[in-house]
Amino acid sequence: MKNRIDQLFSRQEKEILSIYITAGYPELHDTVRLLHALQDQGVHMVEIGFPFSDPLADGPVIQESSQIALRNGMTLKLLFQELMDIRKAIHMPLVLMGYLNPVLQMGMEVFLTKCRDTGIDGVILPDLPPDEYEENYAAMFRQYGIHLILLVTPHSGEDRIRRIASLSGGYLYMVAEASTTGARDAVREHQLAYFRRLQGMNLPVPGLIGFGISNRETFLSACEYARGAIIGSAFISAIGAQNAGTLEERVESFVRGIQGR
Repeated sequence: MKNRIDQLFSRQEKEILSIYITAGYPELHDTVRLLHALQDQGVHMVEIGFPFSDPLADGPVIQESSQIALRNGMTLKLLFQELMDIRKAIHMPLVLMGYLNPVLQMGMEVFLTKCRDTGIDGVILPDLPPDEYEENYAAMFRQYGIHLILLVTPHSGEDRIRRIASLSGGYLYMVAEASTTGARDAVREHQLAYFRRLQGMNLPVPGLIGFGISNRETFLSACEYARGAIIGSAFISAIGAQNAGTLEERVESFVRGIQGR
């Protein structure tokens, strides 16, 4: 079967909305509930972050959600258990995002086997260097039919961007800001110059923009230069607001705001 990420990009030309959630947040068993709520609201793809004690690329909001998820008892093993029957009801692409340490503790081949068996389509490991991926793991990812999505930043030179794009499966994660994750109210001029540079390179994989996308304005700005955008910190903040209705109501309110409904 064709990878669901590839299917999505072949049928959805623009304004692809990918939402990041932290597994085990706000409550330990909210992950599957969130996937259902997000699919019900028409979200195109979800990144499921598995929490780690030292999340170097994450800003304070996602760091805090990871700490809460760890205190709640979330582990990579438990996440796979919770996702075992997810494909009976969830049809959108699912991407696991996290750090290399928990994956290597599990064992890369065991990890990829579990990804395949639960219906995971892609993986993002920001601290896995592209050279190490190509040398040690690329063949294994292909064997299991899992895309590794790689990241480029405003500091990446043209040669490096082209090389990373050639290795990245599914799409290229275009990091909007050379800093940690976090919501921002507007896209800045230096970011637009970087987006235009990437747009003009005719890379072999489509791009999604992440880091700092927080509202409809920043989402639409990102979509002018890429096939869509990824929203993390702003969504995590929205679902953490305990006085804003049920979890499903918080999801609906946030997604409607992004989609302009």
